[in-house]
Amino acid sequence: MHIAQLIFRADQIHAKRNSYRFADRSYTWSDTADRVRRMAGVMDALGLECSESVAVLSQNSNVYCEAYFGLPLAGLRMVPVNTRFAKPELVYSLSNSGSRALLFDKAFLPVVATLRTEQTAVEHYLYIGLPEDCPDWALSLEALMSDAEPVTEVRYSEGQVAAIMYTGGTTGFPKGVMLSHMALYISAMAYLDAFPQGDSTRFLQCAPMFHVAGLLPILMCAIKATPQVILPGFDPEAVLAACEAHQISQTLLVPAMIQATFYHPKFDARKLRTLKGLAYGGSPMAEGLMRKVFSALPSLQMVQIYGQTEQLATALRAEDHVLSGERVCQLRSAGRAISAVQIQIRDEQDQALAPGAIGQICISGPNAMQAYWKMPEESAKTLRNGWIYTGDAGYLDEHGYLYLVDRVKDMIVSGGENVYSTEVESALSTHPSVATVAVIGIPDDKWGESVHAIVIPKEGEAEDAASLMAHCRERIAAYKCPKSFEFRHEPLPLTGAGKVLKRELRAPYWKGRERLIN
Repeated sequence: MHIAQLIFRADQIHAKRNSYRFADRSYTWSDTADRVRRMAGVMDALGLECSESVAVLSQNSNVYCEAYFGLPLAGLRMVPVNTRFAKPELVYSLSNSGSRALLFDKAFLPVVATLRTEQTAVEHYLYIGLPEDCPDWALSLEALMSDAEPVTEVRYSEGQVAAIMYTGGTTGFPKGVMLSHMALYISAMAYLDAFPQGDSTRFLQCAPMFHVAGLLPILMCAIKATPQVILPGFDPEAVLAACEAHQISQTLLVPAMIQATFYHPKFDARKLRTLKGLAYGGSPMAEGLMRKVFSALPSLQMVQIYGQTEQLATALRAEDHVLSGERVCQLRSAGRAISAVQIQIRDEQDQALAPGAIGQICISGPNAMQAYWKMPEESAKTLRNGWIYTGDAGYLDEHGYLYLVDRVKDMIVSGGENVYSTEVESALSTHPSVATVAVIGIPDDKWGESVHAIVIPKEGEAEDAASLMAHCRERIAAYKCPKSFEFRHEPLPLTGAGKVLKRELRAPYWKGRERLIN
């Protein structure tokens, strides 16, 4: 299995059907297949060899979609870089992955210009955009593609790794999740099973394409040769305008995006009159927001997807979105296992638990990651005997519905992004005024959870939240930085082993709620 074959099949059966529409320009599947082959040809011409890595730092575009197929076609591993990473995280991702080339667009031209002074593996800077806008220190990808010799035969990287996707790390640096061609294909097929597409489907792509939530729709649309309208990023007004102008029938948003759209001052349900399906993930949706959505669009089919970059796990299907009666409790669940996936709840002795018992959520299936790139110890902790140990705590009911309760790992999910508290603590601890710091997730109506820092200042140091925030922003992505600070002068509660009791720190904020995550 090679994911580039999805494009070639789409070209074979629907050559003249639209594939992508971006920035007022449309492409057919025939156009896309040719561009994918030529992109692979560019990589050959640059001397990039099979099993090397190529990174992409860009807003959403048709070229981003093409790179997901064109780079693996040349036998390369694609490395989608989180556009919200701070400079140290960008440097680490490029260096750790060994990326010899970097594709970037105009939005990141100033950032990439500064990255050139850093010690990374990048030798070739390829500009995505009009050739006349390409800086003199970079190569125009479009110009190179126009002259490239198309690659026609698929090649596999070592281990058949198609992509390395960086996610939050417990050690202060992101972890590179190694995903094979087959794992991505199976996840996309399972996604399609839960969120079917028909011949008339038009999909709006606005989730970030560096994220697995943006990647899987690209694959599933290629499988069905579904036309896609691409926005550079999420903007509620742009979403409403695109849905109206292009008669969009499906899209994917995280709950924070849904709230921003449906509560926008210019919201008009008539602009979404063709929208039939809405997938969401990153966190469950608050019942109040769900009622708002169904009030505006009563016939909308909604599907929740739960999983991690490491593995897609469950789906709460359209028929499970019931707002009244005995089944309303299922809305608090993450749904049931997707096809080909098995879920178990395990205790601290690694024994499977019966329905209703709370333990660590473990996932097994052919769509699991292979490992974390160059992190054997982290890989061994997470991937054991064919099971992904998610770090989430929960339980299964007697019907196989999965309910999340808490996190075993010290992680916060804010706006659909994973934030490891240890990473934030590491950044804050280097501030000269900080003696002790603990970071927790607290409820947030917009983001699901927000990052909250509890700081004990050094003797005689001022309580300066603004200085701490500025310090954080220099070291980690903005979405990881605390949204709020709390200053204390008494010691933090500790376990017998001397670890901070974060459950006690979180308890006042989560009082009266059924679970300790949102």
